[in-house]
Amino acid sequence: MAHAAPATRPDRPPAVDVAANLAAVNAEVQEAAQAAGRSADQITLIAVCKGHPASLILPALAAGHVAFGENRVQEATEKWRALRADWPGAALHYIGALQTNKAREAVAVADAIHAIDRPKLANALAREMERQARRPDCFIQVNTGAEPQKAGALPENLDRLVAQCRDDLELPVVGLMCIPPAAEDPAPHFALLREFAACHGLECLSMGMSADYRVAIALGATHVRIGTAIFGARPAR
Repeated sequence: MAHAAPATRPDRPPAVDVAANLAAVNAEVQEAAQAAGRSADQITLIAVCKGHPASLILPALAAGHVAFGENRVQEATEKWRALRADWPGAALHYIGALQTNKAREAVAVADAIHAIDRPKLANALAREMERQARRPDCFIQVNTGAEPQKAGALPENLDRLVAQCRDDLELPVVGLMCIPPAAEDPAPHFALLREFAACHGLECLSMGMSADYRVAIALGATHVRIGTAIFGARPAR
């Protein structure tokens, strides 16, 4: 008598070959860089592992990848405390909106913070960097689309914020970051961010995600933030 196949458990995601996905994305980054007349060595691929368990990050670490992205301070702290014990060379990029009351934890866990968008946060980070004697690289997030629901300094406030961060607080500002509006062509936003960075003498551009990183690379991205293409869809919280 034939038996019906067991139903697939809805809470069990399909297996993801992280190492193969990572190799494929690295190859595409290299191809996009060559098409833009650039070297792939100029581009840092941030593997965004937010929401994913440490077990899914291990294959990327074992494959030699070193740059990872998280967007929740508590999750990053808990996850990377153990991972860094075995993988001290890993670099953690904090890429989410950051509350001022999380500045202490962010400075403690992150090697780069892509989230400075207001003076109050800049002040909090400066205090913590002095207190902890840690100086993670800083990116100022720009709300290029002036979206009211999105974090990021408005373009008209950027000059003042850059001056405060670099001149008054002496933060290690290395570049700018943006997330274009989802319904718009990202190219004008990436071009605008590049223009802002050039005006301020900043070399790093954190822009481009799974859906648009090729465009970002063509327009000068130095850091691309890719999660789904490497780790698959995030599990429901």
